[in-house]
Amino acid sequence: MNADDSVIGRIETEVALLMRFGEATRRATPVEAHRSLDRAAYVILRHLEEAGPQNVSALAARLNLDGSTVTRQVSAMEREGLIDREPDPSDGRGTLVSATQAGLRRMGVVRAARAELYDGMLRDWSERDRTELATLLKRLNEALSARSQSRPRS
Repeated sequence: MNADDSVIGRIETEVALLMRFGEATRRATPVEAHRSLDRAAYVILRHLEEAGPQNVSALAARLNLDGSTVTRQVSAMEREGLIDREPDPSDGRGTLVSATQAGLRRMGVVRAARAELYDGMLRDWSERDRTELATLLKRLNEALSARSQSRPRS
């Protein structure tokens, strides 16, 4: 059987298209809110909102990124006033990163703009289909995360 004819082949194609169309949609959307944070800052702020203050190592592990990459992103976000750093009480040498109110407000604006965009695109979908899509996307992301975290970083 040709891989392109299999269900896995269809999934691979659809995921590739999802990433391509998602990025194209983001770039083509004229709403300023979509551009007020870069993708990395948005993901870091969403994680900090959910998990609370983290050290850079924990952020890097959660996002499956190299610590130096996260350090650069965090430094840029700190300069923009999106995050604060404070001494880590459990490790005198380390620091904890937390979202500022300004960072959370900007992330909230982006989040609301994205929700409005997806709500409009999925308006004709039943609530059941929307729920199923959310469930399956979460499972896919969990599988991708688990695979990424089980592989050594280069």
